[in-house]
Amino acid sequence: MKILILANNDVGLYKFRKELIQELIRRGNKVIVSVPDGELIPDIRNLGVKVILTDVDRRGINPLTDLKLLMRYFRMEVTLKPDLVITYTIKPNVYGGLVSRILHIPYAENITGLGTTFQRENFVKKLVCFLYKISSKRAKVVFFENEGNKQTFLDNHLIREEQACRLNGAGVNLEEYPYTEYPEENEPIRFLFIGRVMKEKGVDELFEAARRIKKEYPDVLFDIVGPMEDEYGVVIKKLEEDGIITYYGYQKDVRPFIARCHCFVLPSWHEGMANTLLEAGAMGRPLITSSIHGCMEAVEDGKSGFLCEKQNDDSLYVNIRKFVELSNYEKRTLGLNGRKHMEKSFDKKKVVYTTLRRL
Repeated sequence: MKILILANNDVGLYKFRKELIQELIRRGNKVIVSVPDGELIPDIRNLGVKVILTDVDRRGINPLTDLKLLMRYFRMEVTLKPDLVITYTIKPNVYGGLVSRILHIPYAENITGLGTTFQRENFVKKLVCFLYKISSKRAKVVFFENEGNKQTFLDNHLIREEQACRLNGAGVNLEEYPYTEYPEENEPIRFLFIGRVMKEKGVDELFEAARRIKKEYPDVLFDIVGPMEDEYGVVIKKLEEDGIITYYGYQKDVRPFIARCHCFVLPSWHEGMANTLLEAGAMGRPLITSSIHGCMEAVEDGKSGFLCEKQNDDSLYVNIRKFVELSNYEKRTLGLNGRKHMEKSFDKKKVVYTTLRRL
């Protein structure tokens, strides 16, 4: 088959879907990828696919810009005549799905998260629901990364039950993220956050909890890895000056940071499935995260980490403090249990197999 993949970001597509692409090619399919330009485009090409560079305004809602994207997808599908279209994230899902429906081309949509749109009752949510309803109507399958997102689509009558397929996120490559020996007992306890420094990742709650922890346990360290929203520049600088955190910015390879940490923390407000939790869990690190769909699936509460209330810095502080008080043996045991949980439920090979079975 000739398969066209529409995505809005090269990093996410390569890091989390490369195994699926490799398996599609191994099975004799020709794969074409439409994605915006980025640093990982050469890596995507090296998988053996043809790449069509396509600008996608990931966050904007400019009707003219979106119309241009819709027409670009239309011309692309008319020209390429794919046998199957696979789409990721909202704009490729909506506009790619709509074009595929009009042209009677089989297509599969991937809901990688609901973002802020579904958190509020306003015109934008109504518009997105309307667009999803018409674009998803003839989808062969709609993949979800957690049960909560799937139920939201069903409750809003955006898809039919038989269209829905829940995956365990994108899964994690257990060879790429191998179990790594836990830090020695005499090392300072180090917490790690990986993600975009933005409000909805729970960074305000994390910073407040870190301030409180540092007052009681001055030797505890907090590492922050990832790009930041512009408004956090002053905040990050002050936190570093006060010795609360160490900020490392965006890192292409996060594994060295996971390997040296004692615990991974992600107090996010909403997720599709937090890949950073899966990666840290696979490397044998305990997890502290929000008790929400997209995060809580990665943790066996009390066995491989702890769950806290979202948007609650006190709950986060209590759980971080609880972890600090554990012995090194107890911390290491949490991490070992986390690795077993990843092997059982989030093995990338199983996710790829389930995906291919439904395509």
